[in-house]
Amino acid sequence: MILLSGLRVIIFPCILIPCVAAAHNPRHAQADQGHGIVNMQGSIIDTPCAIATVDREQSIEIMTTTVGEIIHNGRGNKNPFSLTLVNCNLHINKDAQTLSSHFQTTFDGPSSDGLFSVDGASGVGLEITDDAGNVAQPGKALPPGTLSNGSQILKYQLRLMGNRDRLKAGEYTATIRFKVDYF
Repeated sequence: MILLSGLRVIIFPCILIPCVAAAHNPRHAQADQGHGIVNMQGSIIDTPCAIATVDREQSIEIMTTTVGEIIHNGRGNKNPFSLTLVNCNLHINKDAQTLSSHFQTTFDGPSSDGLFSVDGASGVGLEITDDAGNVAQPGKALPPGTLSNGSQILKYQLRLMGNRDRLKAGEYTATIRFKVDYF
């Protein structure tokens, strides 16, 4: 028996040696080869379309904008991005007995004065428009679009816009969530 800082620690070396030897026995290791576990996850959804995997999380590099451009034009250049709906199959929802043939996209995130807020630079926010020129208001759905079978690309533009705050140059970031509803 060994005494450490007032605690009793009892060591039984004769019991540990056979346990360690059994664990390192090559016969046991060979008998268990060729086996393993694979963990997977996924989901089955009841929607007319899925969103392409590469479009679920996007990083959009916005072109450099000068302070003068924001002061003179009130905005920066358009930066296109898209969401791709895949495996669209217009079908009747058996529970609701309805045909899903339309969609609405909603963009959401921190906002100020109708623009999506940015962290970093000040005096600017982000504006998103769809292909028809409709401006996305944070948390509010854009006008409905019509679904088609197969794949469908939804095109949008993102641009930097001046807001009422004092303009301050610097790097900026933003996180904007989106969802697509079908009806």
